[in-house]
Amino acid sequence: MTSWSGGKDSALAFHRAKAAGGVPLAVINMLDESGERSRSHGLRPEVLAAQAAALGVPLRTARAGWATYEAGFTALLAGARADGATSAVFGDIDLAAHRDWEEKVCAAAGVRASLPLWLEPRRALVDGLLGLGFRAVIVAVREDALPAQLLGRTLDAALVAEIEGLGADACGENGEYHTVLVDGPDFAWPLTLVPGPAGIHHTGEGDLRVATLDLVLA
Repeated sequence: MTSWSGGKDSALAFHRAKAAGGVPLAVINMLDESGERSRSHGLRPEVLAAQAAALGVPLRTARAGWATYEAGFTALLAGARADGATSAVFGDIDLAAHRDWEEKVCAAAGVRASLPLWLEPRRALVDGLLGLGFRAVIVAVREDALPAQLLGRTLDAALVAEIEGLGADACGENGEYHTVLVDGPDFAWPLTLVPGPAGIHHTGEGDLRVATLDLVLA
């Protein structure tokens, strides 16, 4: 199974695990308390479901607030383990605290944590996924790092250079931006997404504001 944010890094991790001979059994995602958005990227569950259908795997979700997130995620892992999963794939690159947490919840659920992108150069990962034909659209930006005008733009070499020129990380590994995958080598068909009626949302408190673009299936 793969911890699926809906964005580029989890998609590349899925791709690498599959290419290495892994059999993908499911993708898993945590939703907010309402079940109307994914907790990490603010995606609609129907978009996540469309991605899973294009990948040819089931989507498993659970709802949780931050206080119950760990328990809910561990339960998702344990449910997949009961169906035969032996490892969970994550798209983290080099943040040790993230890996520590993933290994902890995997141990609690009785599965192995697999991080196929671990410690690779961030810019090389972005260049590599673009070269493989992944197509991702920016759906969230942290406004202290990047302008909201980047929302809705498709990631390409020129945009990556622009992001770096603005002082942000090419991968957005520090949360500067998030993407939604609309096509890639593991998709049986591309997704067509259009801006939803709610437009751009702003979340977060104090100085940490995140602008998110609501996308719906065309």
